[in-house]
Amino acid sequence: MTVSPARILISNDDGINAPGLKILEKVAREFSDDVWVIAPENEQSGAGHSLTLTRPLRLRKLEEKRWAVDGTPTDCVMIAVNHIMADNLPTLIVSGVNRGGNLAEDVTYSGTVSVAMEGTLCNIPSIAFSQCIRPEQRTKWETAERFAPEVLKSLLDTGWPEGVLINVNFPAFVPDEIEGIRVTEQGKRQMLGNNIEERVDPRGFRYYWFGLGREVGVPGHETDLKSVREKYISITPLHLNLTHDQTRHDMAEAVTTKFDTDKS
Repeated sequence: MTVSPARILISNDDGINAPGLKILEKVAREFSDDVWVIAPENEQSGAGHSLTLTRPLRLRKLEEKRWAVDGTPTDCVMIAVNHIMADNLPTLIVSGVNRGGNLAEDVTYSGTVSVAMEGTLCNIPSIAFSQCIRPEQRTKWETAERFAPEVLKSLLDTGWPEGVLINVNFPAFVPDEIEGIRVTEQGKRQMLGNNIEERVDPRGFRYYWFGLGREVGVPGHETDLKSVREKYISITPLHLNLTHDQTRHDMAEAVTTKFDTDKS
């Protein structure tokens, strides 16, 4: 599929004032003079592919082609393609640059990746960009800023099939330490050991705060995880068809046969 950067929509899950959004806007303007920013009013990290259905949404126009939405990242794309940009849809959607990697199972939780998911569902080519971080170290924004234009140009030149979204992760190292780019598969982490901290509020009620604790990759299923650890930019093509074809084929005959037998 040919991908055109003629009209670019940018969103994220870190919010309209996030530093990564400013970086991605700067990058987008290297490829297009028609760049729109429609992003959440506040941080929506971990919102996943959620859509707001139980309350009205409010929009705030900040300037021409720049809007804040008091909803989720998915809400932002929905508002963009069905309302704000409905008469002239974006030709490309880019998301991020997220503060923190979106690797392995992160893609199911990430609002940043969900922007690209929603764009793909709307048949608009979409890319999610994330900058990996390391505990107690500053975010290496200069790495995303240095390499995002090169990565985006390569992706635009190559193209990708309909129904596929692209997930890009920049390693948590300074630009001079980056070894290159790898096209990877989605990894898998061991999910036990998440950091859930129990606290007590001033009124004596318990509450819980989720932290990050998933650091160990499952052997043989950690390509994107391994790549960023080894200082390579990870590009992972993802698709939204969750059907497991082999199980579907194996199961179909047995289930159908049992159903026919029971009917007789």
